[in-house]
Amino acid sequence: MKLIDLSVALETGIASDPPGMEPQIQYMSHRQTPAQMTGFFPGMTEQDLPDGDGWAVETMTVSTHNGTHLDAPYHHHSTMDRALVPGGRPAITIDQVPLEWCFQPGVKLDFRHVPDGHVVTPDQVEAELARIGHTLSPLEIVVVNTSAGAAYGQPDYIDKGCGMGKAATLYLLERGVRVTGTDGWSWDAPFSFTRARYAADRDASIIWEGHRASMEIGYSHMEKLANLDQLPATGFRIACFPFKIKGASAGYVRAVAIMDA
Repeated sequence: MKLIDLSVALETGIASDPPGMEPQIQYMSHRQTPAQMTGFFPGMTEQDLPDGDGWAVETMTVSTHNGTHLDAPYHHHSTMDRALVPGGRPAITIDQVPLEWCFQPGVKLDFRHVPDGHVVTPDQVEAELARIGHTLSPLEIVVVNTSAGAAYGQPDYIDKGCGMGKAATLYLLERGVRVTGTDGWSWDAPFSFTRARYAADRDASIIWEGHRASMEIGYSHMEKLANLDQLPATGFRIACFPFKIKGASAGYVRAVAIMDA
């Protein structure tokens, strides 16, 4: 069995999110914490600890959307499944995402050649599936390899990669896909490109259109995946169980591809 880590490390000091939205991590080393440890045991001193070491511990200020994470349909809108149930139903939160969605055969669509900011269409998805010779099956996890993957941590990361349009996303969902993923900051095209398009024609329907597809058919997607270039088109499984946060819109995930060695 071969395992490929599809997750980025949660870290500070790199361009992983827009300014003001980056994670903050305070590190405390063994030499900074002896008093924390001895405080639990009256009479104990630093000299009683092995080499005077306390414990290493970190305090974080983070969003559930920092690092590699899985969005719940609740992040996209308050409702979902309008195409399946009259009036739709309340969107599920991350602790309600079915576990069976999160461990399934994977399919990689390679759109690294597509220009940054491009909005992928159903025809392009269909053409890529034809190129790799694959027909989608229900619950397969579809990941999209874009130019953003090679730019993670670089100043232009959040402006890199193509996005999946509403119609392209629905193409996947209508075939039973319920988890998708991208190595970009967003499942949609980078905001810098969408902002320019919106300024030109004031069409608000283009904003977050791939996310909003969940209003029609609820689904989850991963963002900030890594190492998608190491994956074949098919022949692997993906495990992407999210951290269980009550009522939350997303959860951190250590996404892993599993394949025969």
